[in-house]
Amino acid sequence: MRERGESKSDWARAAGMTNEEVEAAVSSDPDEAGMEVDWDRVTTQMPEPKAVLNMRVDRDVLDYFRRQGRGYQTKINAVLRSYVEQMRRGKRP
Repeated sequence: MRERGESKSDWARAAGMTNEEVEAAVSSDPDEAGMEVDWDRVTTQMPEPKAVLNMRVDRDVLDYFRRQGRGYQTKINAVLRSYVEQMRRGKRP
């Protein structure tokens, strides 16, 4: 579903709700219990820009990631990041 750009959200229903109805729906949602945000203590951190890279990889590896759809380069980065973090902790693959 997500690969096709679809969503489970009922955006038409949400667009028709008043602010009060939205707040009531959120406050009655058990997943939101205790999720009050103290905006005075919130900090933001900008992600570091990615480096541009021209890299050679095996064709089957690239094909595998490309078949995953949009964001395949982000997934490749996540795999590499996981490897780097494991190595930094001294855990050999």
